[in-house]
Amino acid sequence: MPVHRSGFTRIPALATAGAVLLAVLSLPQTAAATGSSPGAPPRGSAHMGMGVLAHDGRGGPPTARTATQTEGVDVSSHQGNVDWATLWNSGVRWAYAKATEGTYYTNPYRSQQYGGAYDVGMIRGAYHFATPDTAGGAAQADYFVDRGGGWTADGRTLPGVLDIEWNPYGAACYGKSPSAMVSWIRDFLDRYRARTGRDAVIYTATSWWKQCTGNHAGFAAAHPLWIARYASAVGELPAGWGAYTMWQYTSTGPVVGDHDRFNGTLDRVRALALG
Repeated sequence: MPVHRSGFTRIPALATAGAVLLAVLSLPQTAAATGSSPGAPPRGSAHMGMGVLAHDGRGGPPTARTATQTEGVDVSSHQGNVDWATLWNSGVRWAYAKATEGTYYTNPYRSQQYGGAYDVGMIRGAYHFATPDTAGGAAQADYFVDRGGGWTADGRTLPGVLDIEWNPYGAACYGKSPSAMVSWIRDFLDRYRARTGRDAVIYTATSWWKQCTGNHAGFAAAHPLWIARYASAVGELPAGWGAYTMWQYTSTGPVVGDHDRFNGTLDRVRALALG
């Protein structure tokens, strides 16, 4: 079709209507296509911890980081291109970048975020924001692995993370009973291990886990816990876990809002990366 650099070209009404219909049908992230509640944020905009403040609130700031904790960050498309050098100079040594959501969204900034963290020397990994109401657990694990959520034994790549928390688009538990939610999570974790050879990390909040899985204890033996809690201490953990591996402690940190602490020194972060 010729490109007109000036002037006005009338487009037939039928062609215009057809183009609009095609555009609508090609957007699975719309509320109509994915079952979002009216007024919900657009599909794909979810990120780690977006429901923490609304459901758990914010307590006092945590105590100063100890020598046995390692600072990290998590990022998504909300941060855009990240200033990794500044974060490195501030003491951040590991990072996770959102790769995917559901089976309909890939983070357009993933390359700069995932690769940029690696380029400054950080140990990095990818996470998947789960939407159990849109597709099965195994299907979402495949989508994640196929679009940047895999793992390599290079000592610089952390295992993938299943971000399972409050539904920003509708009912908190995605319309699932506790037993159905546990089954969905198991399907995701089993497929991720089959595809990568690694057990995925589980990111969640204790209150959500209690509400939506019935405080299921069966994943703790194999899967490291990344707990979300914006307070001076981690507090109660979900059933089965006696300790956390990572703690997202704030959404208002320097440079990047979401800051985290690894419950161990940098050599323990490397050990998790190596598997």
